[in-house]
Amino acid sequence: MRLPPDMPERRPETDLMHHGEDRARYHGAVVPPLFQNSLFTFEDWDAIDAAFDDRTGAYLYSRLGNPTVRLAEEKLARLAGGGRARLFGSGMAAISAAILSSVDAGDHVVAVRTIYGPANNLLNVYLARKMGVTTTFVSGEDPAEVEAAITDRTRLIYLESPSSAVFALQDLAAVAEIARARGIRTVIDNTWATPLFQQPLALGIDLEVHSCSKYLGGHSDLLGGAVIGTTAAMDALAVAEGELLGGTMAPFEAWLLIRSLRTLPVRMRQHEANAIQVARFLESHLGVHRVFYPGLESHPQHALARKQMSGTTGLMGFELATDDLGAIKWFVDGLRVFQLGVSWGGHESLVYAPAISYLKELPPERFAALGIAAGTMRISVGLEHAHDLVADLGQALDGMEA
Repeated sequence: MRLPPDMPERRPETDLMHHGEDRARYHGAVVPPLFQNSLFTFEDWDAIDAAFDDRTGAYLYSRLGNPTVRLAEEKLARLAGGGRARLFGSGMAAISAAILSSVDAGDHVVAVRTIYGPANNLLNVYLARKMGVTTTFVSGEDPAEVEAAITDRTRLIYLESPSSAVFALQDLAAVAEIARARGIRTVIDNTWATPLFQQPLALGIDLEVHSCSKYLGGHSDLLGGAVIGTTAAMDALAVAEGELLGGTMAPFEAWLLIRSLRTLPVRMRQHEANAIQVARFLESHLGVHRVFYPGLESHPQHALARKQMSGTTGLMGFELATDDLGAIKWFVDGLRVFQLGVSWGGHESLVYAPAISYLKELPPERFAALGIAAGTMRISVGLEHAHDLVADLGQALDGMEA
């Protein structure tokens, strides 16, 4: 028996396969067609005139809306529990749109100190210079600290939980309550957890952003970003930042994203299972000073992770038990299964030293304040066999000590 398209009890695994698809229109094709076109034509004056009156619903030009892109947006909105999603050409395009939709010239932002480096730069340098936007950076681990940083000009609280490099969490429900009482918008980068393992909108957060290049894409073959929120907020963003900044996701990338979303639950369960084994191994090795992973019982915010997340993913950090740059380079260069690269969330396992780019993206004083050492490593645990990943890390750590 066929399931009605809006059955409320359908689980994410089923929704990501079927939600938004109208196979009867496409001759029963199990893979939706790719609308690789830049514009849409109309039969007459009245038809195109009506389309201009419905800019978020009609199809005029693919920068404004495209059937392939919209299908991916509908699946993401459903997964996150939002009214609507908007896809962008990169994660930073989505972050920029979400922030710019929330602030005006001279406004104040409270942001987590260890957010993604380019997002930090956008707030701390670019918007400060261009728009006079000021930002107070906080650890975010105590809601009272967030509340104390609010001023009468605060219009946005920008979160990332867990945050980059050090994987610190924020109590999303508590921060959302503080913000809502003062009419302040909240935005979270939810790329790490994905909507599958963390539902910020249900906890009261206004907008969530994602780099679709990470777990949502999952195959390291597409660039993209997403903003998800209420229908009203997203309609306003679509006709302002969405149209005017022009950072729209292309139809082919959206088609690849639809493919990837179908396997997201299966992939995420394997990422999590592999990561737990890797994290426990690293925690037990003498060559590792400490591990940053909310899935470990030793993580100082493990209880909060269990409270507001239904799972943990494959990205983690750890600090080598040495500050000798030669030994640190030996470890990185000695890995054979883990590849050296800047991104994460794909099928392959990657290693990266945040110090490499953070020193280039942030002023030295900002970098020092993050508490990141030269020996701080970030690894993305992929879908290879966990035994091989542990063995690779072990031989590199042992070689570093030799």
